[in-house]
Amino acid sequence: MKTRLSVNVNKIATLRNARGGNNPNIIELVKKIESYGADGITVHPRTDERHITLQDVYDISKVVKTDYNIEGYPDVRFLNIINDIKPEQVTLVPDAPDVITSNRGWKESDLNMDIKSIILSIKRLGSKVSLFIEPSISMINFALDYDVDRIELYTGDYARLYGDNENKIIDKYISVSEYAQKNGIEVNAGHDLDLENLLFFKRSIPNLYEVSIGHALICDSLIYGLEKTIKRYLEQLK
Repeated sequence: MKTRLSVNVNKIATLRNARGGNNPNIIELVKKIESYGADGITVHPRTDERHITLQDVYDISKVVKTDYNIEGYPDVRFLNIINDIKPEQVTLVPDAPDVITSNRGWKESDLNMDIKSIILSIKRLGSKVSLFIEPSISMINFALDYDVDRIELYTGDYARLYGDNENKIIDKYISVSEYAQKNGIEVNAGHDLDLENLLFFKRSIPNLYEVSIGHALICDSLIYGLEKTIKRYLEQLK
């Protein structure tokens, strides 16, 4: 099974915002990324707009031809965006407003909101709902109870241990993925996946539905160029 590649374009916006103006032009680069073979575009709009701005989210929605994945913490602002755009996929993350990047997945202790009604309201719009979680069976059971379409495994711990103890930690990801897939939930993955650690992860979880990669891919493109970088990632996901 080929795993889909969704390219997170936040870091392109970060580069643009560092100087002001519109260079690099994120809309034109979204078009190029899709033309180079990416299966989707991911954005994570934060309230401080330090990378993707609210305007970007709407502008990208008008040009994206592949699957549009909007991820974020399900507050009122975020849910208004989802209601307006109705993207193909919505990924719910437990980010606090001040974090630099998504540094963990949902845990049961986070679920002190009526997230079930939030998930149902998003699904009524026609969007698939993915829950960004720590790799645990209990969170898969939660996803099952709340009728989530997909889960996205937080792979920060895997990436941190890769090259040393990946054979030990990968078993947790395999067992959780198999349990999810057996129960009809598709499995995504993301966070710190790169050209060094992606292939082993994909081979370990062959039925992986999608990975979302931004920071590493944009860094690699400074060396290989954007088109060649995307094709390198796609090659590892076959």
